[in-house]
Amino acid sequence: MSAGVIDISRLVNEAHERIRPFLRQTILDHSPSYSLSSGANVYFKCENLQHTGSFKARGAMNKLLSLTAEERERGVVTASTGNHGAAVAFGLSHVEATGIVFVPENAEKSKTSNIEQLGAEVRYYGQDSAKTEVYARQYAAQEGMTYISPYNDPQIIGGQGTIGAELAEQLQTIDAVFVSVGGGGLISGIAGYLKRILPHVQVFGCSPVNSQVMVQSVQAGEILDLPSLPTLSDGTAGGVEAGSITFPLCQQWVDGYITVSEDEIRNSLREYMAAQHMLIEGSAAVAIAAFQKEQDSFMGKNVVIVLCGANIGLSTLKEIL
Repeated sequence: MSAGVIDISRLVNEAHERIRPFLRQTILDHSPSYSLSSGANVYFKCENLQHTGSFKARGAMNKLLSLTAEERERGVVTASTGNHGAAVAFGLSHVEATGIVFVPENAEKSKTSNIEQLGAEVRYYGQDSAKTEVYARQYAAQEGMTYISPYNDPQIIGGQGTIGAELAEQLQTIDAVFVSVGGGGLISGIAGYLKRILPHVQVFGCSPVNSQVMVQSVQAGEILDLPSLPTLSDGTAGGVEAGSITFPLCQQWVDGYITVSEDEIRNSLREYMAAQHMLIEGSAAVAIAAFQKEQDSFMGKNVVIVLCGANIGLSTLKEIL
């Protein structure tokens, strides 16, 4: 399916009704501290408080609820650095199905343990999430199971885009939204939905310098096969699947991209937890750090920063603090 034939508004509206009984409408938290320091009206969309501690529960739940009874019975396969796998495991428990989650061999231990605790089987393959995805998709085809992509799927994009639908209900005027970018499913859903109803809103993709495959691919005009260096933003790390439908959606809907260093991510993690007294993970701090780099351009504007998750390992948290 090409981006030109994807009706994101319809996908999001359908997903909104489908997943509503199972998931939380997360709060939109106005921050006096960040508003004062930046001169903008800063709001945090707290997906760190979503079930499984991540926005990923939205897309995974939507996809699983879209499957037929026969597809659920055959089981599902997915690939994940952690958050998507936990979201699929969470959803499987609600639709009474089984699944296998393939993760890279260097996946954060706390995240893989969470997947297992939620009831899914974890298997390891490869060092990069893009290679893990390719293997998992091949495995699903061989075994006659349904593969659930972390981002390259209309139902996943529609589920993630329900964040945009909630934002439109929670804040009448939105000037800019900052969203962390890995494979592009989250920002595709949010931007594609919001720009249909709020055409003047600006949506910015935020990535760590150490892993910015989507950013560089958009700049090059094609999906690139690039290595990723270690990053605190493990939730956005890794490559983008060849032919992903998120690539043209990011080209079409995202207004600009901002990259941040590991030091900037680390500082934003510390600052946020000190100011807001809530836990976030590295990929959420990426969006905060990106906004802070550009904050002078948004004086007096209503700015939303999407906090995509809270799943940070204790060893990482200890090192940062």
